[in-house]
Amino acid sequence: MQKIWWTVFTVLFSWGMVKGGESSESLEITPNAFQGTDTQRIRQAVEKASRTTHIIRIPAENANGSSVWMIDDAILLPSNIRVILDNCTLQLSDQSRDNMFRSDNVGDGIENPGWNRDIHLVGMGRVILRGAANPRSTGDGARKLTLDPVASQKKGIGRVSYGSDAAFPDRKQTGDWRNIMVLIAKVDGFSLTNVRIEHSHAWAVSFERTLNARISDIQIHNPEEIAIGNRKVKVYNKDGINLRQGCKYFRINNIDGINGDDLVALSSLDVQPALTRVNGTLFSTMVTRSGWYGPEDDIEQVFITNCQTNYTGVAIRASDSASVHHVYVNGVITKARPDTPPPYGGSPYTLLVGGKGYGAPSQPGKINNIYAFNLMGDGKNLVLIEAPVENCRFVNGIYTGIAPQPVTFNVPVTDTKGVSVENFMKMP
Repeated sequence: MQKIWWTVFTVLFSWGMVKGGESSESLEITPNAFQGTDTQRIRQAVEKASRTTHIIRIPAENANGSSVWMIDDAILLPSNIRVILDNCTLQLSDQSRDNMFRSDNVGDGIENPGWNRDIHLVGMGRVILRGAANPRSTGDGARKLTLDPVASQKKGIGRVSYGSDAAFPDRKQTGDWRNIMVLIAKVDGFSLTNVRIEHSHAWAVSFERTLNARISDIQIHNPEEIAIGNRKVKVYNKDGINLRQGCKYFRINNIDGINGDDLVALSSLDVQPALTRVNGTLFSTMVTRSGWYGPEDDIEQVFITNCQTNYTGVAIRASDSASVHHVYVNGVITKARPDTPPPYGGSPYTLLVGGKGYGAPSQPGKINNIYAFNLMGDGKNLVLIEAPVENCRFVNGIYTGIAPQPVTFNVPVTDTKGVSVENFMKMP
């Protein structure tokens, strides 16, 4: 009798849930339930989820019959949102001059951004985030747009990168932070997992003043050249994962692929001009103000493991009084690929500690407590030290490149303190 009553109760309960419109299926929020462009529908789904379930799912099948979701403007991510990317492909449209994803607390003209919390982009199956077929703008904030970067460089124009907006003088003629595929700033609690990023317009992912983040299982296809019709053009500064000022408590794991610059870069720089030292300016590669304003802007407690690339591996840079400290690197391999010409004639390093050319040199000890283990590389250096670092340890390295030794000091060794190098081998 008890079993019969339980069965009746279950049937009636389920019927009541469906009748009331509260079935588990009806609770799922996807952009296919809305009207408008792909971007508008995804934004509407995010807005509804932010008030209800806090979860949306972007499926492989687009209700408009396409297998690709075309993004015209950034998908803005509020606090407490989880976006499930379910075997889908998202691509920036040729009309887009914006990020694909951005935390909604920052953007053009937002002068006083607050903090967002708990934002998660979760890939399921095969997920592709792809740049435009013919991007309007590429490169960092110092790059002038041109239709032919190689010809422009031969004319001595300087730092350039491709952009179809170069054909329209009334449009902005330099790159900026909108060229970054995924841009997260002032967020406490973020994750990005299991996605493939192809042909981002500059960096694939960038973080500013972000805390407690996890990035894992990211495949990057970011060669320096892209095909526009039947010709190839140069797109510059195509990093993989970038951490800027104030990034703390990061776990970065299983990052691999092809990149046109650093695979992972940690940059705490105090060099930018006054024009970029405000929030929300379009004259910067940062959406929050550039520069270092105290220990809250240090980069610290970053854990990087299991990375592989065709070009430069992990770069740790600081200038002037800015600081990067307590960074742990384990397992980075840089290996040239015969099918992809390396930028600038070959990889300068597997691990860079220091960096020059970013304003005033790093002050002694501002880069400290860097611990790197199990490095392999075939470039111009395995480990390149270009700052007066302190309390750093490098253990286990195999080097097959052209430098005389696996570890190269571009500063006097006497200017460094507490640097230990153990078990590094130069192989044929």
